[in-house]
Amino acid sequence: MNEGVTLPRLVQRFLQQFTTLWWRCDTCLPGLGPTYTTREKLAREAHLKRFLDTLTSELEQPPRTSSERYATQEHIFSAFGAFARSALDFKEPHLDVLRSRGFTQMAMEFAHAARRFDPTISASDILQATRNAWVMNGLQMLLGLPVGLTPAMTGYSLLYPYTDNYLDDPTIPEDAKTAFNERLARRLTGENISPINAQERAIYDLVGMIENQFDRSQYPDVFESLLAIHCGQARSLSLLRRDASPYEVDVLGISIEKGGASVLADGYLVAGSLTEAQAEFMFGYGAFLQIEDDLQDVHQDHKDGLLTVFSQTARRWPLDRVTSRTFHFGAKVLERLDCFDAPGLEPLKELMQRSAILLPIEAAGGAGHLFSRRYIRELEAHSPFRFSFLKKQRRKLARQRVSMMRLIEAYATANGAGSLTASSSGEGHTLVDRLAQ
Repeated sequence: MNEGVTLPRLVQRFLQQFTTLWWRCDTCLPGLGPTYTTREKLAREAHLKRFLDTLTSELEQPPRTSSERYATQEHIFSAFGAFARSALDFKEPHLDVLRSRGFTQMAMEFAHAARRFDPTISASDILQATRNAWVMNGLQMLLGLPVGLTPAMTGYSLLYPYTDNYLDDPTIPEDAKTAFNERLARRLTGENISPINAQERAIYDLVGMIENQFDRSQYPDVFESLLAIHCGQARSLSLLRRDASPYEVDVLGISIEKGGASVLADGYLVAGSLTEAQAEFMFGYGAFLQIEDDLQDVHQDHKDGLLTVFSQTARRWPLDRVTSRTFHFGAKVLERLDCFDAPGLEPLKELMQRSAILLPIEAAGGAGHLFSRRYIRELEAHSPFRFSFLKKQRRKLARQRVSMMRLIEAYATANGAGSLTASSSGEGHTLVDRLAQ
């Protein structure tokens, strides 16, 4: 990064830059790649159903021994590979990214680390935290670093299940939450703050994991990035205003800041330092992921009274134009991938670019009644699967959620190598993960 440019100033520059980019993006639907006939969709759906049937079968009897865990891993990944080749047109280089030893081993190590830190942590919280660790693994690959688990990754990935659980607890008064946020900010600056309860003690211990890996004097941007995401999280509390007009709360700016700062922190916690171009990409990519997640969660956000560009639009208008703008925004952000030039990155970049199209399509398909019929038909033409089929499979897997948590529990409490999550990155994993929600 250029000398003399502090991270807080850079974050504000990125916020303005990507907010401006959002407004400059077109609201007409861009080219979304190949289309699929009904016959082609039916064939691809058969492959997805076969994979999901294998997954369901494995969920029914969680493995108990190391050999059973290894066999479960092999069964699931073999089925996933067949599905990805036939239904998603993956090539071997793409599958090589997903079956990377670093990705698979990290997931197992992370589950163990989470359980060592807190023997009472739930399988659901482990899964939530693991998703962030997967993002950090992807950034390790982009930066040409070894893919694996570090203390800082563990600390940061576990930090937000704990803080989110605290801030979302309805039994805790708002003034207590405000005071908690203020104390955490002081702790992130390096101040020696005494925790007032067990929850805070755990959170401060997680910050300590990061401090044990990164010396504050040598890596100041690591801790500035943590303060940036903490500030973004604190500002996002103002999004819980169901009846606010578009002129009362900067919904877009808060979403871009929160998402951008989150992945920016991922990058600093992976590498310790970044070039300005790398930091710019990570902030923009985090902003895109946040907006795309908001599309995925539009139903729940509207129900909870959480303001996003989608939940606020859905009150009065179809989501067509704001979704088209999301596609354009993601494409513009991913143009910045050229700043990463480590050998062998092309398959990963292709997966990221393809996901930036298919995942918003799938998210829109789950909220079809919020779009015009013509628009949703056009999106469905570019989906490898019928939206009605995905909806049915989502309901089916939702009934298996308890079994899925038991399977994760089996790996979290296991000793030895091996991992359930052989397909733990890229669009294939995310599609299945979302179907299970």
